[in-house]
Formats: sequence, structure tokens, C-alpha cells
Amino acid sequence: MGKKRSSLIFVLHASLAAFGTYFCMYAFRKPFSVATFEGLSYFGINYKILLVIAQVVGYALSKFVGIKVISELKPNRRLMYLISLIAMAELSLLLFAWVPAPYNIAFMFLNGLPLGMIWGIVFSYIEGRRFTDILGVVLSASFIVSSGVVKSVGLYVMNNWGITEFWMPVVTGALFFIPLLLCSYMLQKVPPPTPEDIENRTERIPMTKEDRNSLVKQFFFPLLLVVIFYTFLTAFRDFRDNFARELWDSIGYQGDISVFSTSEIIIAIVVLLIIGTIFYIKDNFKALLTYHGLLLLGTVVLALSTILFQTGVLDPFVWMVSTGFGLYICYVPFNCLFFDRFIAAFKVRGNSGFLIYIADAFGYAGSVLVLLYKNFGQAKLSWLNFFVYGTYAVAVIGIVITVMLFLHFGARHKSENIKERLDYGQ
Repeated sequence: MGKKRSSLIFVLHASLAAFGTYFCMYAFRKPFSVATFEGLSYFGINYKILLVIAQVVGYALSKFVGIKVISELKPNRRLMYLISLIAMAELSLLLFAWVPAPYNIAFMFLNGLPLGMIWGIVFSYIEGRRFTDILGVVLSASFIVSSGVVKSVGLYVMNNWGITEFWMPVVTGALFFIPLLLCSYMLQKVPPPTPEDIENRTERIPMTKEDRNSLVKQFFFPLLLVVIFYTFLTAFRDFRDNFARELWDSIGYQGDISVFSTSEIIIAIVVLLIIGTIFYIKDNFKALLTYHGLLLLGTVVLALSTILFQTGVLDPFVWMVSTGFGLYICYVPFNCLFFDRFIAAFKVRGNSGFLIYIADAFGYAGSVLVLLYKNFGQAKLSWLNFFVYGTYAVAVIGIVITVMLFLHFGARHKSENIKERLDYGQ
């Protein structure tokens, strides 16, 4: 009974700390996207698109830097990095408000630059544990819920406090700064993995350049497939997130503050409940294959719900929730749990942060390309129709790649098991 109670306390502590820290981080990243900046354009490009591109470019660059920084991160530097990066992001929002447009676009780039590191730092506290599936789901639920909540807070700040679109992001961030410090302190108090954790999930260690090169060479083909799928997935999840107001407005929810939070909370609960059940699968390889089933589920939901919406069968609100579910049931595993089980199943020497940041770096680079394509290649296409076509693209690519990954990992695991038995016999 004592061991179960201790485990429950650990899960509650780590879950609350990780969820709270990343939830608060979103207050420094996403509130600006609820503003429309209507009528503003520079260099022949919509001003809001310029802001989104600037932040995503900074965020993507941070992911590329994070491939090295996060993979080499030592535990005693986590908290210092975390608080320093958040402070840099808030300072950038202050300068964004103070400096007139279009010159303030540069500060949105500087806002994204530090924030791209936060996920890797937070997840490094909870990876490689028996409870990582549960903790990872809770952490992932934070960015689903927080994205909607901070948009609602940002819209409230503008509508009820008379704050302008330019000052709203820094004011919203300031509201969450103290809670973030408290949650970060709690995160620092999370104990390191136990010997039982290490035995079940493989020890997670800082990686050298040689470790990184060896891992990429060994698993180049499946990593390439993951990166391709994840790039499309991230681009359209990010598009849905950044232009949520335009999408909701286009289907009849103009001025509805609550719809951002309500829809994302529903998605988070459903995704959390489904993915959380994989905790009960103790065999790491079986859990890895189960994640492939969830990827397939998500892509099918994306395509089917969009078909039903276009034919008038599905209610617009239900469709937005369904596309969010389809995107997130695929996106969440790649953000942490897929790679955590992958490392454990194939006994990889290293950590999840390295693999997550490879996928994220290309994912957010793809997000920038999608925005540029929308502005220059499909400028006359509505936000709604562009998103609809994007869901079909993600669904088709996702189904093909998921099947290929499933077959590849199945064959590889079987061959490695045969090799291990032969080596053991010798």
C-alpha cells in the first residue's frame, strides 16, 4: 500500500508541475494569434501572417539548435535555462508592444526563439519512467488546453480591459509569470528515475555528437518517414492553432470567447483518456505498435469528418473538434511518447529530446512553408477551404506512412530478436 501511495503522490506532483509549467508557457506564445490586426499589411503580405511566420521561424530555429542543446542538457541546468528563456520571451513581447509596426515583427521572431526550447526541458524531467505514458499525456494535454485558454484570456483582456492588440500579448504573459515560476520550482523537485524505471525504460543520458550520428545512421529510414509525416502534421496543426479565430469566424462563431477553450478542453480530455490507456501496456514494442494504431485512427477521423462536414452531415462545431482530435491524437505521440517507447523497445543509448527536436525542427520549418504557400500561392483561397484541403493532405500522407512504419518496425524488431537469440546461443 505504501508503494502505491508513493507512486500516486509522485504522479500527481510530476503531472501538476509539468502541466502547469507548459500551460503557462503558452501564455507567452499564443495570445497574439487571437488578434486579427485587420487591415494591416506590409511588403505585400498580411501583417498577421508576417507575425506568425516571424514567431514560427524563431521557434523552428530554436528546434534546430535544440537538437544539440536539449540532447546534451544536464539536469542541474534545467531550471536556470527554463526561467531565463521565459524571461527573454516576455521581454520580446514588451518590445513588440513598444516598437511600432512593421519594425516590431523582429521581436515576434525573438519571442519564438527561446520558447522552442521549453518543451525539451520540461519533458526531460519526466522521460524514461514507468509512468512516462501518463505524465506525457498530461503534459501534452497542457498545450491542447492552454492554446484555447490563453486565447480566451487574450480576447478578454482586449474586450474588457481596453488593451490594444499590440499590448495584449505582454499583458497576458505577465498574468501567467508568477504561476509559471511556482510550477517550475515544483518541476525541479521531481525526483530522478528509480532503478526500476531504468530497468523498464532504459537509462536516459546526455548524448554526444557521436551518439547522435550513430542513432541517425542506424534508424535513418524510419526517422525520415516520421519527419515527413510530422512536418505535414505540425504545419496544419499550427495553422489550425494560429488561425483558429479566422476558422471559427468563418463557420459562424464570430465574437464567441468561450469556443476556443471549450473545443480544446473536449479534445484534450478525449485524447488524454485514449492515449493514457497505453500506460497499461508494459511491453515497449507492443506499445510502440499501438501508437501506430492511434496514428491511423487520427488520419481516418481527419478525412472522414471533413467529408461529412463538406456534405452538410456534420455540425461545424463537431467538425472543428473532430479535426482537432484527429490532429492531436497523431501529434501528441510524436511529441514525446512514441519516441520514449521507441528508445525503450530498441534499447537506444540516448534520450527522447534528440529525436523530438529533429522532428520538431523540420515540422516547424514546414509550418513556415505552408504559410508562405497560403499567402503567395493560394492568396484567394479562404482560410477555411485552405484548412479543409490541408486535412485531406495530412490524412493521405499519414495513412501511407503509418502503414510503412508499422511494417518496417515489425520486421526490424523480429530480425533483431532473432539476432539476439543467435548471439545468446553462441
